[in-house]
Amino acid sequence: MASLDFDQEKILFREYYNARYSLFVDAVNSYQNLLTLLLADHDVISAPRVVGRVKEREECIGKFARKYLKKCENERTPYEIKDYITDVIGLRVICLYENDTQLARDLLAVNFEIVDETDKTKDLETHDDTFGYKGLHLDLKLKGERLTLPEYRRFKDYQFEVQIRTIVQDAWSVIDHKIKYKKNIPHNLKRRINRLAALFELADQEFLNIRNETTSLEQSAVAATGVMAIATVTCTATATTTTEPPPSSEPLTPFSFLRIVSNEFPTYHFDSFKIDGFVEDLFDVYPDITADELQNALDQCKEKIERYKEFQRETYLNRMNPYTIIRHALYLHNKEAYRNLLFELQRENFEKWLESDNANE
Repeated sequence: MASLDFDQEKILFREYYNARYSLFVDAVNSYQNLLTLLLADHDVISAPRVVGRVKEREECIGKFARKYLKKCENERTPYEIKDYITDVIGLRVICLYENDTQLARDLLAVNFEIVDETDKTKDLETHDDTFGYKGLHLDLKLKGERLTLPEYRRFKDYQFEVQIRTIVQDAWSVIDHKIKYKKNIPHNLKRRINRLAALFELADQEFLNIRNETTSLEQSAVAATGVMAIATVTCTATATTTTEPPPSSEPLTPFSFLRIVSNEFPTYHFDSFKIDGFVEDLFDVYPDITADELQNALDQCKEKIERYKEFQRETYLNRMNPYTIIRHALYLHNKEAYRNLLFELQRENFEKWLESDNANE
């Protein structure tokens, strides 16, 4: 029963907390799995990470004492500590990009009841003389069908907190919590910390800008496949050299690579990280490779490599993906320059096939 006796209420809260600790742990695990699945199913949000924890018992009491005790005593309002601690069950959603935080918030709003919401980003941006970490804090409860599902219904009476931040905001929050005497810090130190906080904010914005511009370049590269003028050249089985591209030939980049391969392999999904690594491998083998040279190698040799691909599949059950086809095409296009694109066994098998009747059918 609520009272104004802090010592008594501390005892009652400890009993309440101890009796339900296992349930709190189960709730954190269940909500962590649920949020991970919900966010993973939302393919617009870029690879968010969900972590959770049960707030420590004495930390709960300390929070009540700092934030609520004096007000309750001044207003002579009887209290139970548990009613003021909304983040015993706590989750954190860590996003890659700043605009993902709002997308995550909207997704949670659809799936849970929002009891309370605090936008720390908006709070900071309206006060020039404050510093701290940004992020969204949501107090949530179950709603709808989940209230009756066996795996969730035992948590229906307990709200939980979800903090939504970017990776940069999360890093700043760790530092922010370690800064001592923030309310009375000397002016010169406060200015330095504000400058540091601004750098973190700038980093968040630049990561988002880079992502957006990279996406735009990818889209432009794919769109350009429809208007490329492709010259057709016949490749012979004994070809080992090629005419040097003109000096104005475009250097190969991940974006020109994507433009070419999207046209050559329209049904295959080329992951940006794999493209980046593969183009780097090409430069390691032959630093002067150009977009024209890659296109010429595929124009000249892809048809023959496709026959070799069928031979590998029928004879050895090996499946050659587009990256492997490109390696073989470049090797056949210029064996001296691209020798190291294939492993020794790959080269030996390929050369045996080139010398066989199958290659000349």
